[in-house]
Amino acid sequence: MLKKALPIGVDNFEKVIQEGYYYIDKTALIKELLDLKGEVNLFTRPRRFGKTLNLSMLRYFFEDTGDAERNARNRELFRGLKIMDAGESYTGQMGSYPVINLTLKSTKQRSFESAYGKLKEEIAEEYQRHQYVLECDRVSEENKRKFREIADRKAEYDDYSGSLKFLSVCLYQATGKNTVILIDEYDVPLENAYFKGFYGEMVDFIRSLFESALKTNDCLQFAVITGCLRISKESIFTGLNHLKIVSILNRQYSEHFGFTEREILEIMKYYEVEDRFPVMKEWYDGYLFGETEVYNPWSVINFMSDLYAGKDAFPRPYWINTSSNDIIKDMIAQADRDTKGQIETLLGGGTLDIQVHEEVNYGDMHSRGENLWNFLCFTGYLTKQDEYFRESSVYLRVRIPNTEVKTIYQTTILGWFRKQIEKQDFRDLYRAMEEGDEGKVSEILNGQLFSTISFYDSAENFHHGFLTGILSQSQDYLVKSNRESGDGRADIIIKSPSLRGRSFILELKVSASVDDLEADAEKALEQIYEKKYMEELRVEGYRKIDCYGISFYRKDCEVRFGKGLPIMADDKGF
Repeated sequence: MLKKALPIGVDNFEKVIQEGYYYIDKTALIKELLDLKGEVNLFTRPRRFGKTLNLSMLRYFFEDTGDAERNARNRELFRGLKIMDAGESYTGQMGSYPVINLTLKSTKQRSFESAYGKLKEEIAEEYQRHQYVLECDRVSEENKRKFREIADRKAEYDDYSGSLKFLSVCLYQATGKNTVILIDEYDVPLENAYFKGFYGEMVDFIRSLFESALKTNDCLQFAVITGCLRISKESIFTGLNHLKIVSILNRQYSEHFGFTEREILEIMKYYEVEDRFPVMKEWYDGYLFGETEVYNPWSVINFMSDLYAGKDAFPRPYWINTSSNDIIKDMIAQADRDTKGQIETLLGGGTLDIQVHEEVNYGDMHSRGENLWNFLCFTGYLTKQDEYFRESSVYLRVRIPNTEVKTIYQTTILGWFRKQIEKQDFRDLYRAMEEGDEGKVSEILNGQLFSTISFYDSAENFHHGFLTGILSQSQDYLVKSNRESGDGRADIIIKSPSLRGRSFILELKVSASVDDLEADAEKALEQIYEKKYMEELRVEGYRKIDCYGISFYRKDCEVRFGKGLPIMADDKGF
């Protein structure tokens, strides 16, 4: 039997329902929103955790489109969903309000002028969606003139910075009803502006946009805003005393963003791939919102799609491609020795204790250690394991949530490491190798190990990648890694393009303790001779072959040098 399609990248609620995509019912969010009666609600969740789809759902539930037939079609979208069993006090509010729906997720331009232009475009499109205002006699001619200017992108800066309040006023005049305002990914333009260098200008615009619409707006019914972070109250949400913050730490609304384990088991049963649940859990579970265990919905949907195509599909870090990961890149690039040590602790499966700072600024990311870790926690790169109260402050014990996120750290660290070594001159290392100076080789490698960020749960791959990256900087040698081939050849082969030049065989070991380093380096060297790793180079025609056995334990290494065995004229082997 043909199964429902999975909604990869589909975040329009109407499309999901009408076109028969698999939908995990999150309509209970509507009931909780109405029960708690927050006037301005800010939901902070990591990227790709269902915020846009949930806001689309709210729009189709609450919006009075001014068209009875259209309202009826919107009501039909919710047939069979949880909210329809909640009672008349909830379902009676369907189609009851004009809705302003604004997304800021596309505001990622290189300059303020370009980003402001994109914001004007998004605002203008929302005005055009409400063109019926211009046909209403209750709206003044002056307001209609200003409405047209904003819709046609011909208005002034102050008109756009106050445009949400003005639109809600026009909608009230046209319908006699207060407006629901939905703003998606409000912090995307702020994050982009921080990394592109025009943060102050963008803060000023967003602050004006929000303050007019949310603070002094008598035509507001309620507002829902989503983003990753709660940007400092002083810089964005000035004076919004009625602002309700719902972060990943809140127990309220905890099940509505991301998938619960019960929902994961249901979807895996539907697609008949329950036997892959352990992999799903290892890779994409691990988040704790309030006290609710949550899976990354974007990654789950993508993995489910791959599993439906073939039950033996491998898990992948789908989430790494959904954002720039600039926060991680910036953190690693600026990490001091203490921060590097903390990152290594996390990569080793450990935890950090941090004081909670929910009100943050991008500009403050590196001013205090807690700010950095709070950023990573609220954006999904860390998660809460536990929380406690001490000396009037809330503290979190945080960890890396799952294997997927760990691979993002590892990939980013390796990318940073490659860029770092590209800036260095490793001629001394190759000179030491050519001279058989094992002590100097060891000294140079130890220095590099000390300065990098290590991860040891896959120690062999880390140290192999570390060494290959360094050795690949030479213009005089070709470096071949055999780690992935698994065909019984040496770990690394280095050779001159000329058969008359030098060549090297490197075999690596990862020691169980620092005391085993010397013995393991000897074993690595012996393995080269015992398994005749030099034969490959000899067959190619190389005659100057040297060997190195190298052992690693965390940030220490030991090197042993051995010359290639002499080659006899009639010798066919070693």
